[in-house]
Amino acid sequence: MKKTTVALLLLALAAAPALGAEKRWVVSEGTALKAEQSVTAASVAELPVGAELTVVEGAGRWLKVRSANGKEGWVYAGRVSDTAPVAEVGGGDGLFGDSMQKSQINTAKADSARSIRGLSPEVAQYAKQRGTPESLKKELDKILSRKVSDKEVRTFLKEGKIGEYAQ
Repeated sequence: MKKTTVALLLLALAAAPALGAEKRWVVSEGTALKAEQSVTAASVAELPVGAELTVVEGAGRWLKVRSANGKEGWVYAGRVSDTAPVAEVGGGDGLFGDSMQKSQINTAKADSARSIRGLSPEVAQYAKQRGTPESLKKELDKILSRKVSDKEVRTFLKEGKIGEYAQ
């Protein structure tokens, strides 16, 4: 009886890590699976937003993970979340209309596209009804038309030693 209890206890302990494997999901575009815990390390694979990862080992700001296709490497902890992305449902009457019923990712893309072309007709009508001066609308259009490239963001983070570039 005692041997059986010990054997069951050992079996339960051996199975515990597999049952309690931590999951993370990629939340940032341009996330790469790295060979080592460094932004300058070689990339093992590119990880799309929403990719599910299994945490193999945590090491502070970097996590050793395994992707769905079995590749292992390191990812900066700031580029993943411990909750799966949630699909947002938008209605036809909402700001983004029926086209936004798929996911957060689509919302971000549509939001970017909207900012490129300036105020929506609904917002422009609202501004007109409120008597918003034309000069303010033009200044807002200038702000909305500004673009920052991924390269500029990476340069900013690198020079400021922010996020995955922090030492």
